[in-house]
Order: sequence, then C-alpha cells, then structure tokens
Amino acid sequence: MLETIWFILWGVLWAVYFMLDGFDLGLGSLMPILAKNDTDRKIIYGSMGPFWDGNEVWLITAGGVTFAAFPTTYAVMFSSLYSALMLILFALIIRAIPFEFREQIDHPGWRKLWDTCFVIGSFLPALLLGVAFANIFRGIPIDANGMYHGSLFTLLNPYGLLGGVFFVLLFFVHGSIWLAIKSEGALHDRAASMAAKLWVALLVVAVVFLVATAFSTKLYNNYMRIPLLFAIPLLAVAALLFTRLFIAKAAFWKAWFASSLTIVAATMFGVVGLYPSLLPSSLNPAYSLTIYNSASCLLTLKIMLGVALVFVPIVIGYQT
Repeated sequence: MLETIWFILWGVLWAVYFMLDGFDLGLGSLMPILAKNDTDRKIIYGSMGPFWDGNEVWLITAGGVTFAAFPTTYAVMFSSLYSALMLILFALIIRAIPFEFREQIDHPGWRKLWDTCFVIGSFLPALLLGVAFANIFRGIPIDANGMYHGSLFTLLNPYGLLGGVFFVLLFFVHGSIWLAIKSEGALHDRAASMAAKLWVALLVVAVVFLVATAFSTKLYNNYMRIPLLFAIPLLAVAALLFTRLFIAKAAFWKAWFASSLTIVAATMFGVVGLYPSLLPSSLNPAYSLTIYNSASCLLTLKIMLGVALVFVPIVIGYQT
C-alpha cells in the first residue's frame, strides 16, 4: 500500500513540475520567434522572472522522492540515463544564469550571448525530458544487475524522439498562452497567434504519439484490465480541445489552466500505464524495476510520508 501511495506521489510531482516549468521552457525556447526587439525580450524575461526558480523546486522534489522512496530506481535511472540527465542539468544551469547576468553589462553582444544560452537552456530540457520519459514508457535496456546496455544514441530512437517532440509542443503552447496573458499589444497578438498555430501541430503529434504508444509500449495493458482508467487519457484529450476553444475566445487564463490540465493528465496517462513498474526493462520484463523490488523499507516510507503530508501543502501554499 505504501509503495503505491509513493508511486502516485512520484507521478503527481513530475506532472506538477511539467505543468509549472513547462511554460518557462516553452516560452524561453520561442523567444527568438516571438521577440522582435530588446523590449519584447525584457517582457518575456519579466513574465517568468518571479516564477521560474519556484517552479524548479518541483523538479528537486520529484528527484528527491525518487531517491528517498525508490533508491534502486534512482541509482539505475541516473546511470542508465546519465548523459541525457547531465545534459538537462547543464542546460537548466545555463538557463538560470541569464536572469541575473543579462543586464549586468549594457552591450548588445553581452545580452545576445545570454539570450542564446537562455534559448538553448530552455529547449534542451523540454526535448530531453520528453525523450527520457518516452524511453521509460518503452523500456530501458537494463539487465538483472541494473546495468544499462546502450548509449545516449540508444535513447534517440523514433519513439523517444516522438516523445521529445510531443513534450516540446506541449510546452510551446503552454508558454505562448502564458505570454498572451502577461503581455499587451503586438507581442500579445503574436503570442496568441503562435498558441493557436502550434495547437494544431500539438494535436497531430498527440494523436500520433497515442497510436505509437500502443505499438511501442505496454502502457495500455493497465487500461485494458481496468477500462475506467481510460478517463485519464480522455481527460487529456478534452482539456486539449478546451485549450483551443479558450484560445479562440481570447480567454487566456482559462486556456492556460486547460493547457495545465492537458499536461498533468498526459503525464498521469503514462504513469498509470507504467504501474507497478518504474523502469521497465526492454531486455526481459523480469529485469524491470518496480515499486516493490526497488522501494525503501516500510519504516522509511512511513517517515517520509509524514514529512510529505506536512511540507508538500506548505510548498503548494507558498507557490499559490
């Protein structure tokens, strides 16, 4: 029971991170297209400035839960996906620096340098997080000892890249809507138009991803056993459709919350499909890491659950 509770909490924390930092990553990636001058770029930085570091707390929390509740999975994940995760880490570092350094020297070349770092540091995590999770859904080539049989390029398979594109488009739409909320005039119009155009691409990729998931993964097995669970992907589809409806009505706050629900439901679709696995093995299902063979002892799970019940609501309250 405790293992299942922590599995659900693990999935929810990742979903919340994608929802919150997703608009930062998407907006940062789109800055070269949306911003036509330095004033536009300052507005983009300002729109996410008070939030981005608080949003990343959820990434630390999700990683911390993996370490505390499922230490074996944490160890194997960080060895198997080491290259991808280190690229994500370095990208997040170079994304953070421009918020502080960009305005330290009043020179176009200096600002362009940090703007470039900002774009790269936003796009790479969006892409690689999608690649990583798609590969987890598909299965990682790990053996009975948790040894990874592959390389970074093993992760760049068609389904993994499709997952990366899916994440990128989710975050692009999410970020465009956020900028439409936080800006006025021509920049607002470009952001709103971009959100509407990218939504079409997102819809197409989402359909392809759902179909590819049926052929490349075993995520649908849990849904076939318990048809009621299909409410989760149906919720993701409904939220995606409502996102476009609210964009068309220029109700951008409603569109952002609908987009947030799309991201959360899409993430939980994958998490629920994985259960009880955390890292399925593509070499042999018997080698997979599950919530049972990789969890901490029951005492640790009990103590950590008490900590989580106290501090997670505090973090949510602070974020709100």
